Amino acid sequence: MSEPQVLVLLGGDEAEAAVSRLSGAAVAEALREAGRRVRVHDLPRADAASLSEAIDAGPVDIVFPVMHGPWGEGGPLQELLAGLGLPFVGCDAAAARRCMDKHEAKRLAAAAGVPVIEGGVVHPGDSSPVPPPAVVKPVDDGSSVDLWLAEDAEALRRAMDAVITRRGRALVERWIRGREITIGLLEGEPLPVIEIVPASGLYDYQAKYERADTRYLVAPEDLPAEVVAAAAEAARRAWSAVEARDLARVDFIIDGGIPRMLEVNTMPGFTARSLLPRAARAAGYDLPRLTSRLVDLAAARGGP
Repeated sequence: MSEPQVLVLLGGDEAEAAVSRLSGAAVAEALREAGRRVRVHDLPRADAASLSEAIDAGPVDIVFPVMHGPWGEGGPLQELLAGLGLPFVGCDAAAARRCMDKHEAKRLAAAAGVPVIEGGVVHPGDSSPVPPPAVVKPVDDGSSVDLWLAEDAEALRRAMDAVITRRGRALVERWIRGREITIGLLEGEPLPVIEIVPASGLYDYQAKYERADTRYLVAPEDLPAEVVAAAAEAARRAWSAVEARDLARVDFIIDGGIPRMLEVNTMPGFTARSLLPRAARAAGYDLPRLTSRLVDLAAARGGP
């Protein structure tokens, strides 16, 4: 049996397109290093026509969609791939939609016993569900795009208005001045915890991708064992609650010793600064082994 042809999808025109291109290039290089047959397609737009062009451009047996944003990571792309009958890495369309909607993912996780951060979704004319200081962000985007920290009532109103104007609604959450950690999962099993230490105190897009002073601490020794265990159990529960598959990353803020869930990311980045690959390396999975394993999982499903 010949080696299957893997199509790595990247790009698009959503807010995280640049990150997608970096991640996708890293995935393609790793898969080639693992001996996989790889074809890369950079989507000019996040739409069905661009996907059709990618599929028609050459052979494809398995798709690795290294896409970020509402279309590429939030369900529409997954639904199209399922309709084509192509096996693909990552969550199915239903789970992708659940997780792209941060409020819905938190609701499902909370119902499964996961501590979450207080907050809610606001629309034009709504008042804030929590007092300042508060964090305001889109309900359905990633990589801390359009993230605001509002320290007083006036700033909170401005932040809500700004996000609502651009997005139609906003997610407002209580701001917790606590340690931020993340737990990647591979096949539902937690990888080593990583603590995120942004120099500015806010882990926004610039801290993630543009600044060089954000620190990432793998399995920090001063993090209490009981907190690590609680976060790992919460990550497992969240994975099950949203019905994730293959891989995910769950982000937390530690609030008085309690890890409170921020969100579930169903297609974490694969750039040199990305967190799930760092955690996987600490668990013995270099990037070729990790990406090859994910392709194997998709191939074993044999369909959408």
